[in-house]
Amino acid sequence: MKPAEFKRRRTQLMKMMGKNTIAILPSASQLTRNRDVDFPFRQDSDFLYLTGFNEPGAVMVLMPGRKHGEYVLFCREKDQDQEIWHGRRAGQEGAVADYGADDSFPIDDIDDILPGLLEGTDAIFNIMGRYPEFDKRLIGWVSHIREQSRSGMHVPSEFISLDYTLHDMRLFKSREELRLMRKAAAINVKAHQLAMQTCAPGKHEYQIQAEFDYQFGKNNAQHAYPAIVGGGANGCILHYTDNNDVLNEGDLLLIDAGCEVQGYASDISRTFPVSGKYSSAQKEVYEIVLAAQYAAIKKVKPGNHWNDPHNAAVRVITRGLAEIKLLKGVPQKLIKDQAYRKFYMHRTGHWLGLDVHDVGDYKVGDQWRLLEPGMVLTIEPGIYIAAHSKGVHRKWWDIGVRIEDNVLVTKGGHEVLTEALPKKVEDIEALMAGAT
Repeated sequence: MKPAEFKRRRTQLMKMMGKNTIAILPSASQLTRNRDVDFPFRQDSDFLYLTGFNEPGAVMVLMPGRKHGEYVLFCREKDQDQEIWHGRRAGQEGAVADYGADDSFPIDDIDDILPGLLEGTDAIFNIMGRYPEFDKRLIGWVSHIREQSRSGMHVPSEFISLDYTLHDMRLFKSREELRLMRKAAAINVKAHQLAMQTCAPGKHEYQIQAEFDYQFGKNNAQHAYPAIVGGGANGCILHYTDNNDVLNEGDLLLIDAGCEVQGYASDISRTFPVSGKYSSAQKEVYEIVLAAQYAAIKKVKPGNHWNDPHNAAVRVITRGLAEIKLLKGVPQKLIKDQAYRKFYMHRTGHWLGLDVHDVGDYKVGDQWRLLEPGMVLTIEPGIYIAAHSKGVHRKWWDIGVRIEDNVLVTKGGHEVLTEALPKKVEDIEALMAGAT
């Protein structure tokens, strides 16, 4: 992503902050996996959104109207010995030349420099609670200034949460962000197709997951979240991630997997038969979920509110479950009583972006938020029928179905970013039959 995109975001944020304010945001830290080994580094999404800087040990400072530069980046210094062991660093020159900082200082000097930047401001914008140790340092700097207020130092009088303003910005995706999300979607679609083509009875769930590991890796993408690859009964566990069981003839395989490209996520779920052919019971349940998803996607358009797709999915699922006798009663009353939650216990979607469950309010006050162009959400209805469910015939046991796509709100309605991946019964069966 070009530096101009990040500069545009910082400029927009500073306009909303107002004069004589300061925003302070630390990067993510490097996390230890086990002895002498770290987890792969993943930058804090808010920090990445505003800076594009992908190193730990950094702090971003924004000061609207500051004569000596509005954007200051504290980061690690260049260090030849450390770079031999752990890779290149941008350093202070790189922070300015490559990442658009107006000025940059070594992170080890932050205790000496940042209090001076805080002095004279009226309000501090920050995100409290995410990094408690940094919060303590920030409060310490402010307290130090307050102790010197009698000597004429001006103390910031207000802490303002950065969450609302910044997260509302992130909710609306730019052209460049959508380019990356379409790329992530295309990589993910290909991985799901390969999973369908390579699936066969006797294989293990982890062997199917390996198709995602390979496809994501070869395209310089990373898993956006731990993949769910659940065969049979495991498909009825919403967040199943063990992925180590054998896939059996006659079972369904539910996969919920996604990759991210430069931090931007895709999130797709598909459910297909291990043997390549849905049983009649599996097909009945699958068709209900598919109809619910189509109904929900149809409700994604400007002017509708966030909950409209969910309400549409609930209506279709409840009617469908009543028709096949898994629920007994009049659909309208079943919906009112939330009887469907026995088999459909989650929401129909979430925001999607730099986080797979992306930031952004779902309600404004006590009203559901209206959908607007540039928002991206998932649509993922499901039905899960665990074995031995009370009053449920054996033929329905261990049928877990979820179908999920990524949907962009457009001026004229919507665009399904993951449309290329088959989801109709006949299309999935044809794809699996053509596997070699």
